[in-house]
Amino acid sequence: MQKDVIETVSENWTQDALFYEYTTAADPIGSGITSPIPPKEFAPVLYNSGETRIISLDLSNELRTNYQATSPSLLAHFIRINAGDSIHTQPNATSELYYIISGVGTTEVNGQTINWKKGDFLTLPSGSVSTHIAAEDSTIYYILDTPLLNYLGVKATEARFKPTLYTAERAKAKLDEVANAPDAHLKNRISILLNNQNFEQTLTITHVLWAMLGIVPAGASQAPHSHKSVALDFVAYAAPGTYTLVGDKVDPLTKQIIDPIRIDWVTGKAFVTPPGLWHSHHNESGEPAFIIPIQDAGLQTYLRTLDIQFTHYDQE
Repeated sequence: MQKDVIETVSENWTQDALFYEYTTAADPIGSGITSPIPPKEFAPVLYNSGETRIISLDLSNELRTNYQATSPSLLAHFIRINAGDSIHTQPNATSELYYIISGVGTTEVNGQTINWKKGDFLTLPSGSVSTHIAAEDSTIYYILDTPLLNYLGVKATEARFKPTLYTAERAKAKLDEVANAPDAHLKNRISILLNNQNFEQTLTITHVLWAMLGIVPAGASQAPHSHKSVALDFVAYAAPGTYTLVGDKVDPLTKQIIDPIRIDWVTGKAFVTPPGLWHSHHNESGEPAFIIPIQDAGLQTYLRTLDIQFTHYDQE
């Protein structure tokens, strides 16, 4: 009786293995091996007219990813929905955040209906299958953590919070309260943070995302601060003469940023503030300005890596 012949395939299990001397590989960011995050700007002309559509603010070329990303963890978009039109979303994300730039409409998500209007914030958890319908021409700033999941090679399977609406009225009332406090002028930022009660350790809007609504009063200069999370900033309103200065060093005596780049604010504009850089906000116009930074600082706070620093003694 002839014995069966068993063929074996020899795999080279070591072909991807590399070894580096410690000092040559311990800081790939500093050495330039890890690509830097640019202070990119996105003008409102991208979305303020035209057909119903989603516009990705994609920096995948700069970040050297094979998927869309605005930062290593987050992807920002502008959405335009013309009156009577609708848009469908069903992302692989743990967190979705919508800021309503303009308009009125509804979101139908997993059999539920949520009404929204200008100035509202809406968060949706993983597993959300949504249709967004505009009653009038509407525009939205839309943030996902899909790049984080793409990097990890995973699918979001557990909803960590319920759909949550933060109304414009409540946000404005809280910001007014903070701005009118007697010590407001001493604050590094006059702002409010949006929180979901499920995340009592991080005090953030989701377990990954962090969202702030801030005001820079007319004539004010807000001192530099820095943090390790990338800020995806949206200018809710600004008159000419409002701007952000960004740089990697602060003068120890003047507490001002050395050789900064200037990013001028325009209502409806988005821009990226890279991680670890000092940034200060300045309003030389005659009107208050409003900014909405969105970051992955929920995740960074949980990891204890956010490392937010202020140039002044106050750290409120």
